[in-house]
Amino acid sequence: MGILVEVGWGGLIQAPDTITWTDVTTRVDQLTGVTITRGASDELSETQPGTATLRLDNEDGALTPGNTSSPWWPYVRRNAPIRIAATHLLARTGTAPWPLAQLTDDFDDAVVSPVLWPDSYGGVTQVDGKARVPLVPGGSSGFQSARQWILDESQFAIKVAKLPARLGSSSARILIAAHSTVDGRRIGFSYSAVDGLLRCRTDTGGTDAGSTNITYDPIMHMWLRIRDTAGTTYWETSPDGYAWTVRRSLASPAWVGTDQVYVEITGSRTGGSSDPAEFDLAGALVFPRFYGTLNELPVTWEGLLSTVTVSATDLFKRLNRLPSLKSCLVEEILQSTPMVYYPLTEQAGSVSAGDLSGTSAGVLTVAQVGVGGTLDFGSTTGPAAATDSLPVFTPVSTSVGKHLSGDLGPVYQDASTNGWNHMEGWFQTSTPGRVIFAVRGPADSMEIVWSLNGSGALQAETTQDGTGLTTSAIASGNLADGGWHHFAYDEYDQSVHVDGVLKASDPIQIMVGLRLLLIGARQNTRLWSGSIGHIALHTNPMSVSVGPTLAEHWTAGTTAFSGETADDRLARLARYVGLDTLTVYGSTHDPVTGQGDGGTGVVPRMREVETSESGKLFAARDWYGLDYQSRDVRYNPDPASDAFTIPYADLETGGVQLADDDQKLCNSVEATRPGGATQKVVAAASIAAYGTYGKQLSLLKTSDNSVLDAAYWIVSRYADPDPELREVPVEAYTLPAYTDILAADISSHFTVIDLPPEAPATELRVLVEGYTETLKEQSHRIQFRTSASTTDSVWVIEDPVYGLLDQTTRLAY
Repeated sequence: MGILVEVGWGGLIQAPDTITWTDVTTRVDQLTGVTITRGASDELSETQPGTATLRLDNEDGALTPGNTSSPWWPYVRRNAPIRIAATHLLARTGTAPWPLAQLTDDFDDAVVSPVLWPDSYGGVTQVDGKARVPLVPGGSSGFQSARQWILDESQFAIKVAKLPARLGSSSARILIAAHSTVDGRRIGFSYSAVDGLLRCRTDTGGTDAGSTNITYDPIMHMWLRIRDTAGTTYWETSPDGYAWTVRRSLASPAWVGTDQVYVEITGSRTGGSSDPAEFDLAGALVFPRFYGTLNELPVTWEGLLSTVTVSATDLFKRLNRLPSLKSCLVEEILQSTPMVYYPLTEQAGSVSAGDLSGTSAGVLTVAQVGVGGTLDFGSTTGPAAATDSLPVFTPVSTSVGKHLSGDLGPVYQDASTNGWNHMEGWFQTSTPGRVIFAVRGPADSMEIVWSLNGSGALQAETTQDGTGLTTSAIASGNLADGGWHHFAYDEYDQSVHVDGVLKASDPIQIMVGLRLLLIGARQNTRLWSGSIGHIALHTNPMSVSVGPTLAEHWTAGTTAFSGETADDRLARLARYVGLDTLTVYGSTHDPVTGQGDGGTGVVPRMREVETSESGKLFAARDWYGLDYQSRDVRYNPDPASDAFTIPYADLETGGVQLADDDQKLCNSVEATRPGGATQKVVAAASIAAYGTYGKQLSLLKTSDNSVLDAAYWIVSRYADPDPELREVPVEAYTLPAYTDILAADISSHFTVIDLPPEAPATELRVLVEGYTETLKEQSHRIQFRTSASTTDSVWVIEDPVYGLLDQTTRLAY
C-alpha cells in the first residue's frame, strides 16, 4: 500500500482537464499519515463536505506561500487543487511465469531492483521515488525485466513522471513495451520528443506501419497501460491511473497467448544535450480517496525543521461559497451566455438598469420624451415563476413619456457583426401598436424593432440603410391581452418562438454592427404602455440553431420546470455552477415542483431535492463532479454484490458496537408540499410501545399521493429500527480483500461474519454511510460509519427473502 498525493499548482478546480499535477508524495509525513473524512454520520444525515489533512516537509521552503525561489511560485496558495489516492502493488504469487500485472515497483528504495529489473542497462537509477532513464547523446539505457511474465489476460501500467525534451537531437525517444520471444516483436508505447507523438504500437521486426499516433498530452496521458483480455489487446491512457481511455485495440496477436515476455522501459537520443525521462508506480492499482482544494498552507517550525500541515475540502467548499442563485428564469438566460442581458429587476426608485452578461455592455438610463409619463422600477410582479419585480412604463401618449436607452459598447457591436444575432424578451400590455425594444447601429443604418402591430400581434421591423422600415409579420395572435408573453428570435434559421411555440413568420433582414438599445420606444415614438423585462441579446458565430433553447425560457419563467424529474433538476442546478455533468445512480426519480425563488445557494436547493427523494448527494472522490444516488440504489442489494465480506476477527480493531436506541425512531410524520395538502402518517403499534416520535417534512412533490408515499416510507423504515452496527473499524491494509475494501464507497454494502456469540446473529450486513480513514506507511485504517441494510428492503412478491408476510412487506417508494 502506498499514498499518492498530487497538487495542481496554478490550476483551477473548475477546469480539471487543464490541471498539471505535481507529485508531492515524497514530502508526506508517513508517520502521521493522511486523514480523510467523507460522507454522513448515518443515513438520516446529509453528507458533509469531505476533508483531508496531512503534513508535508518544507525543509527547502518550496511550500512557503510568497517564496519566490519555490519551483511552484507564485502558485503556492490557497484553493490549489489536490488529489489523494491509495496505490496498491500486487504481490507475486506462485512460481514463474507470473501475470504481467504482478510486475510492480514504486521505485521508492533508491536502488534498481536486481530481482525485478535484472537486465537493466545504460546507467538507469532511482531518484526521489522515480525511475530515471538517462537519455545521453549517442547512447541508450533502460529498465529491463527478466523474461518471466505473461501478458495474456493481464496488464502493465506506469505513470509518466517526466518525458525528455528534444534539446537539439534529431531523435529522442522513449519505448515502453512487452517483448515476445521473437526479436523485434513487441506491444507497447513509444514517444518521440521530435514530433511530440505518442504511438500505440504492435511491432513486427521492430516497426508498426499501422500504429495509432496521438499528440502527447501531459495531463490526459500521464498514465499508460497495455491490457489484454478476452482475446483483445488494448492501449489505454489515463490522467490519474484510475479512469482509462482506450486509444487503440485489436485482436490479440497469437504470441500473446503463448510467449513469456520481458518488459523494457528504454530511452535513446542522437546528438543534442542530455535530458532524462522519469517514471513511477509501475503496475500500481490506483484507488482515488480525495479530490478537492487546499484551504491553507500554514508553515510551522520545530527548531529548524519546517513543515506545512495542510487541510483540504472537496467540491462542496467551492459550491458553498458561490453567490446565491437568482430566479430560475435569470439563471436559464445566463446559461445561454447572452452578450447583453438586462433583466430590469432593479428595485423601486432606480433610475437606471444594468447588464448581467459581464461583457461590458453599458447602463440603460431613463430617457424623457416630452413632459409627463412615468417609468417605475420594481412596480409589478414578473412572469408567474419569475417573481422578480419589473418596471411599469406609463406614457401620456404614444409620443410623451419615458423609455430606457443605452450604448451596448464595442464588444457587442463586434459580436453582432461577426455572428448571428438572436434576441428575446418578456412583455405585458393591454395596448397594441407599441414598441417593445429597438436595436440599431451607431450611424442610424442597421436597425431592428420588435413591436406589436395595431391588432396586438408581434412583428419585426427592419432597415439596413436607415431609410424605411420593412415589416415582417409573425402569426402570434393578439398579445396585448394583459398577460405576460415571451418571444425568442433566431437570426440563423429565421425562427420566432412565442410563448415557447414556433410561429410562422415572414423573413427578417440580417443585422450587423448593432450597438444602441432602446427599450419601450423607437425614435421617441410608439412608447410602451405596460411592463417589459429580461431583454437578452445573444450572438453566435457558429451556424447553429438556438431558437429551441431560447424558447425554453418561457417554461423557466412560467413554471420554473415544475414536473421535471429529480435527476434532471439536480443536473440543471449543477449546470448553473459550471458542472456540466452529474453522475446519477439508480432509476427512481419523482417529478418535483418548480425550482423556487432566487436568494438561496445551489447546495441548499440540491439538498431540498435530495431530502424530497430520500436520495444521496455527495462530491465524487475521483474527479471534479457530483454523484447522486436515487433511493432505489439501496433496495434489496444482492448479497453477491457485497463490496466485501470480513470476519469479525479480521477487523483487528476495537470499538465495534451494536446500537439499539431511539436515535432514529420515527413513528409519526406530518408532510406537505408547495400548494398541496398537509398529511399525516403514523405507526400506531410503535406509538403504543414507545410513545410518539414525530417529524415534519416539506417536500418538493407534485402530487399529494407522492407526499403520502414519502411519509409512509419514513415511518415504515423507522417505526421500530433494527439493532445495527453503526461503526465498523477496519485495519484494511493487512487483509486479503484490501482492494475490495478500497472500492467501497457511500451506499456500498458489506457483511461482517463470524460475530461473537453475544450478537443477535452470526453475521450482519451493513450499508456504508461515510468513513474516516488514515493512510500511513504499511497501514490503512478505515472507520466505516454504517447502517443496517434491512432499513431499505422492499417487498418483492413471492421472494423467499423479501416476500415474507408481515416481515418484509414494506412497499417500495
